Amino acid sequence: MKRLLCILTLCLFSYTAFSQSSASGVTKACINYLEGFYEGDTLKLKASLQPTLHKFGFWKDKGKDDYRQVNHMSFEAALAFAKDVKENKKFPAKDAPKEVTILDIGDTIAAARVTAWWGIDFILLSKRGDKWMIEQVLWEGPLKKEHQGKN
Repeated sequence: MKRLLCILTLCLFSYTAFSQSSASGVTKACINYLEGFYEGDTLKLKASLQPTLHKFGFWKDKGKDDYRQVNHMSFEAALAFAKDVKENKKFPAKDAPKEVTILDIGDTIAAARVTAWWGIDFILLSKRGDKWMIEQVLWEGPLKKEHQGKN
């Protein structure tokens, strides 16, 4: 009986360590994504985005009632955007939101929500080897006051 209890405890410990490691990897990919755009850091984006990235979203201009779909952003376009942020010093305010909420993690896929200065993003990730990478992003902006500071 003691042996069975030891085996079960070891399995539970291994699963918990795996889950924490996965959560850490997903969070790191999402933080790299946010900081890549906030800081204009293409290296952070390259570390977190799949070259086959598919990102698109919806934006509502101030004073308008309807959202409009914004064109697809590819991996290359994401890097170009970050480069423009850095070159033209288009950095967000120091207190701009930068929050990550993990929604679910499987063995090889995960979903997360990030809150950024532009709005909210729902992110789908895949595990490649031992690294979590962002595959797809669906976003909506601008960030509404009721979403600021909430997960």
